Amino acid sequence: MLQRCGKRKDGRVTYYHSSDRLLCLRPLTLPSHSDRSIMSISVSNITKVFGAQRALDTVSFDIGTGEVVGFLGPNGAGKSTMMKILTCFLQPTAGNAMVCGFDTRTESMDVRRNVGYLPENNPLYLDLYIREYLDFVAGIHGLKNREARVREMIGMVGLEREQHKRIGALSKGYRQRVGLAQALIHDPQVLILDEPTSGLDPNQLVEVRGLITRIGKERTVMLSTHIMQEVEAICDRVIIIDCGILVADDKASTLRGGDQQKAVLEVEFDSVIEANDLLSISGVQVAKKKSETSWLIGYAASTDVRPAVFQLAVDRGAKVLGMHKSERGLEEVFKELTTAKK
Repeated sequence: MLQRCGKRKDGRVTYYHSSDRLLCLRPLTLPSHSDRSIMSISVSNITKVFGAQRALDTVSFDIGTGEVVGFLGPNGAGKSTMMKILTCFLQPTAGNAMVCGFDTRTESMDVRRNVGYLPENNPLYLDLYIREYLDFVAGIHGLKNREARVREMIGMVGLEREQHKRIGALSKGYRQRVGLAQALIHDPQVLILDEPTSGLDPNQLVEVRGLITRIGKERTVMLSTHIMQEVEAICDRVIIIDCGILVADDKASTLRGGDQQKAVLEVEFDSVIEANDLLSISGVQVAKKKSETSWLIGYAASTDVRPAVFQLAVDRGAKVLGMHKSERGLEEVFKELTTAKK
């Protein structure tokens, strides 16, 4: 069992772990920011079964210190289940998960001390004032100088103008800020955010994204979302799961590059150009008309068709008014990876 023994000079609490059969004691101290594991999150072959449903199927990935990772998947893919396992609300059926070097099965309290969690539904006490609520959360974590820490969190998440209001009187955007403040108040190394911008208006989206970006400069952040632009704006890396199975894990820029055999060129001419002329260019596979003078040209990315398109325009007595090479967005990659036949 875990027994509290005393406090170190730096204020951290020291614990001792004793076995029912062994009389010897071994010290177990909470890690500082400088000596935590290089891998903030390590997931190995995690499986979770609910009755006949396999919510997660041997999922494995690692997230290093300081990474901001987007965790994507369609509804029912297993995103929230994985986040609940990492925050010790659920235990896996099989496999292991480590957070900051602690096992989520056997060292759940140590995991919780090092993780800040914002669930999708953001459960808050609506009758409490903002300061009152954050002071309550600080008390649960056993923090010293609670008043100063509450004041710091209010400033960090931009709640100064609203700090004297009841939570129930706040807009959804400000409630999300309160949720982020409670997730950060104990200074966690890892922040896990489940749909942090769900239901926000465009202005609130920009504000909360900016806040997450600032937070991510100092902590490891794992966030789930359905908004692809959000991932492209915030995340260094993307993990995609579908039906509980890991289908992609790479840098966002690499995923956007996708299949190097395909590329799209959007071209606007000042006069009519025929499809057959465009299809006669070496490497062009598809020519789709957008308007009388605009085309989408699909071609093999191993060749650059732009010089040939310019030459075609010259030969036909036309001018090129605009030309844009399109790149695949994460939304297209997401659809491609999660809409395969089951």
